[in-house]
Amino acid sequence: MEEKINHRTLLSLLATALLSFTGILTETSMNVTFPELSKLFGVTLDTIQWLTTGYLLMVTIVMATTAYLLKRFPAKGIYVFAASAFILGDLMCALAPNFIMLLIGRIIQAIATGLSTPLMFHIIFTQIPKGRIGSMTGLAGMVISLAPALGPTYGGVISSVTSWRLIFWLILPIVLIGLFLGIRYIDIAPFGTEEAFDFLSLGLLAVTLTSFVYAVSRAAADPLTSVPVLLPLVIGIIGLGLFILTNHHGTTGLMDLGILKQATTSLSAFTYFSLQFINIGISFVIPVYCQYVLHTSAMVAGLTLLPGSIIGALTSPFAGSLADSRGYALPITIGLGCLTLGGLVFVLAQPWLTAFWVIIAFCILRFGFNMGFSNSISNASLNVPKKNTADVNSFFNMLQQFAGSIGVGMMAAIMAASQNGTHGSFVARSYTGGRYDYLFVTVLSVCALIAAIINFRIQKSDHAEHA
Repeated sequence: MEEKINHRTLLSLLATALLSFTGILTETSMNVTFPELSKLFGVTLDTIQWLTTGYLLMVTIVMATTAYLLKRFPAKGIYVFAASAFILGDLMCALAPNFIMLLIGRIIQAIATGLSTPLMFHIIFTQIPKGRIGSMTGLAGMVISLAPALGPTYGGVISSVTSWRLIFWLILPIVLIGLFLGIRYIDIAPFGTEEAFDFLSLGLLAVTLTSFVYAVSRAAADPLTSVPVLLPLVIGIIGLGLFILTNHHGTTGLMDLGILKQATTSLSAFTYFSLQFINIGISFVIPVYCQYVLHTSAMVAGLTLLPGSIIGALTSPFAGSLADSRGYALPITIGLGCLTLGGLVFVLAQPWLTAFWVIIAFCILRFGFNMGFSNSISNASLNVPKKNTADVNSFFNMLQQFAGSIGVGMMAAIMAASQNGTHGSFVARSYTGGRYDYLFVTVLSVCALIAAIINFRIQKSDHAEHA
């Protein structure tokens, strides 16, 4: 007998999904406006790109706080705050007279996205019957996958036809509908915690993440042994060590990192990180490679990602249903196998790649990504005590955003390092950079597949012991 889901739960999920969708949509829709904004506000492109990099960093940092917030405050209050922040940031962006105001508006919007996405998963993990969790995380994964796929098209059409400011005005009604639904239907009490908020750990985490992302972004222009790369890298390593120390041994904790002592959780985290690293990283490389090596137009380069992104988004609900009926091992293993296959197509067929074959290879890769992505966090949440689901939710969502920002930075650095060489033409050097990127993606896919196989063998052994 199929377990029923309360209609209030479905509408509360819809509220969080609308806010998450609009937040992620604006994340990618702004990228196509960078040349225009650079001229309008009189700043360079490397400065303008902080509209996205700063946004991703703030989302990551805020996601780290949700484990504590969901234990301390009612879900409705968190959602109302997030939706209100998004509306404020949206209005600031739409009316921004200068770059600084636009950047501040984006960062305020990022706070909302950083709260709404983990809240969506929190509702699933606490309110959805166990036998339906896979299906619902699949739908959540579809929201997360579809929004960034539509973003460049949405932003490109709006900025071409009318003002880029309309990007923000058009999504405002969607957020207002979500706010109405959230106030009316979200009703989850906090698990409870008597601990004070750990501002020191949050500050150290912010320093760590910012330093690592900055170091990777600098690696695109400076040698790996240069001060601009090594100094933030060292600061990031020190910050990470201090964060782990204070978070573990202090009187309060930002999140319970003890969940990583469990081998299955650590292996799931590595798989989850690898999937998002590859997804966002390769989505950056492909349009660049198509324009520089295959000599396609910017529009064609962008459209090469659309079929795969749509296929991937439609795959997520199927992958979740398969996990509910057959267990998580099957869809995750199939997904990582397809991810590896997609990477191998790019590597082995690179001399014969055309825009058409890029689309085919990316479709295979994105099918694999969506088979495994949402199922990885669901599987991890079901293998920890109920009281730690908020910690898994917070850590994995934070990891997802960090993987995306590092993925773009590292793929860009590899490509730039080749392009800045002296041997061969610029096209040949771009071809070489693409080859290294494709190889990196394939090797990481294989590592993630091995980690998943080991993970499910451990889980199978544990279940046999407790049977």
